[in-house]
Amino acid sequence: MRDTLLIALFAFLGAAAAGVLGAGVLRLIRRRSLAVHLTVVTAVAVTAMLAGTLAVAQAMFLSEHDLKVVTLVVAMAAVVSLATAVLLGRWVVARSRALALAARSFGDGGAFTSPDGPATAELAALSRELETTSARLAESRERERALESSRRELVAWISHDLRTPLAGLRAMSEALEDGVAADPDRYLKQIRTEVERLNTMVGDLFELSRIHAGALALTPTRVSLYDLVGDALAGADPLAREHGVRLVGDRVEPVPVQVDGKEMSRVLGNLLVNAIRRTPSDGTVAIAAERIPDGVLLSVTDGCGGIPEEDLPRVFDTGWRGTDARTPPAGAGLGLAIVRGIVEAHQGRATVRNIPGGCRFEVTLPTAEV
Repeated sequence: MRDTLLIALFAFLGAAAAGVLGAGVLRLIRRRSLAVHLTVVTAVAVTAMLAGTLAVAQAMFLSEHDLKVVTLVVAMAAVVSLATAVLLGRWVVARSRALALAARSFGDGGAFTSPDGPATAELAALSRELETTSARLAESRERERALESSRRELVAWISHDLRTPLAGLRAMSEALEDGVAADPDRYLKQIRTEVERLNTMVGDLFELSRIHAGALALTPTRVSLYDLVGDALAGADPLAREHGVRLVGDRVEPVPVQVDGKEMSRVLGNLLVNAIRRTPSDGTVAIAAERIPDGVLLSVTDGCGGIPEEDLPRVFDTGWRGTDARTPPAGAGLGLAIVRGIVEAHQGRATVRNIPGGCRFEVTLPTAEV
């Protein structure tokens, strides 16, 4: 028993010395290739075995013949182990380089494609993560392109919509100043109308900038949808009469909601104005409100004839107005973008879908807590 303990002690001391030396080498080459690390680790394992054997032999626990046999066995194991480590290291390094080359496509705006062939579990997991990241980056790039396109369209349309009334205001003010206006009162009334429209446009831009900046401060209160819808219908009634459109709001449930009354009134007003302007004379615009399993559903249905399917995803984009030939009274394409921003600030969602003869805008809101 004592001899066995001594052999174990000497073998441990020899192997420990080799391990400490190997750890020092690994620290020195910690920035080198994985193949070099695998080779060093294999060499440490073989050297530890050989060092332990030599330590035991030095203590005269092995005969000279036994020492030669063990040394030869260790040497052959070292050759095979080192060759295996080198081959494994080269394969892992090659796979790593292929993965690095595939990942460079991120910087070029391309998509990541995992290299062909087998890989270790860690490299396979890394490839999957890179593929997921690539898909997310592609979605981000697409959103960025869409936002940039919306910004350019918005600037172009706002510039056009501002230039037209400003030119009219300048002409009317010059006519009044020169005293050549045939009907000064009519000119003054028209100037006031144009100023009100410009003020509305600037207000929409300010509201949209607050939404995009995350600075929209809400003051939620418990209100009834019945009251909100009633106020919105009363506000939109003059415009509906002017366009010859019937307003219907007989399917409104008195469901309580926790919302900012002022901002939600703006949402309903924008939806009703949008529906009235796009519904032909003698048409109908209907608003409804009902309780659904996941909250409250507000809907505004018009008779616009429907929206092309390819345009449906863009309806709530900033600056979208359906065509490039809208007249200024159609607005600057901000109303529906404001609707979506306010609704999402209330933890809700705004959607649109086509129905026979028109389209239906839907706003889903959470119900008020009891």
